[in-house]
Amino acid sequence: MPNEFCDITEAGDGTVRLTLANAGKANILSTPVMDGLIAGLAQLALRDDIRLLVLTAGGERAFIAGADLAEMAELDPASARAFIGRLRDLCEAVRSFPVPVVARIAGWCLGGGLELAMACDLRIAARHAKFAMPEVKVGIPSVIHAALLPRLIGAGRARWMILSGETIDAETALHWGLVDHVAEMAQLDDAVATMIAPILACAPEAIRAQKVLFRQWEELPFSEAVAASIEVFGQAFASDEPGRRMRAFLDRKGK
Repeated sequence: MPNEFCDITEAGDGTVRLTLANAGKANILSTPVMDGLIAGLAQLALRDDIRLLVLTAGGERAFIAGADLAEMAELDPASARAFIGRLRDLCEAVRSFPVPVVARIAGWCLGGGLELAMACDLRIAARHAKFAMPEVKVGIPSVIHAALLPRLIGAGRARWMILSGETIDAETALHWGLVDHVAEMAQLDDAVATMIAPILACAPEAIRAQKVLFRQWEELPFSEAVAASIEVFGQAFASDEPGRRMRAFLDRKGK
């Protein structure tokens, strides 16, 4: 394990599972926990053999029930900026991770935990999972990667969730597009395996290139995103992966 907060397990297909550990019963994001996750993600990001990362947490009570209120209650303006900057860095470590990241969500997914889940590429939730951005209820605004929420569920629904702090269930999250699949808790791991199987069947370098493009599509104006994709497309042919895969496809079709 990279550190005490990251429980790492690996499958032979290039899938790595990072389980948040030692963060309390509700898997709370304190400064040490965030530092540990950032360090673990940085270490894993250096590995060329990883094809997909599943991000989850121990137990069925919570994926992550938010940031540490006990720590935040003692913040001043300067330390508050440092604290939220660390959470931003954690979410960015997921967004910039070189391969797809799938959030496996069991139980409560609140505040900073939901921001971290939204930074993932796909989200698969247990049917008992609950989602909320409750920051306004404790005197702070929703910030940093809460900015992803309107892109996933639309501006109106995002405003309601953020301004009310109210909780939605997994079926509503699925209907709104906040999660991509819902399963019973007993079938959650099977649902993850089913969703990631087609990704693992695709060309590994193409998937990595696509991850780069996803981030550019989010951040760049449309014309710049289109222009940037031309370079990524050309660079794909620096390896034999496109030619090899295309010839194999043509051979199967008898051409």
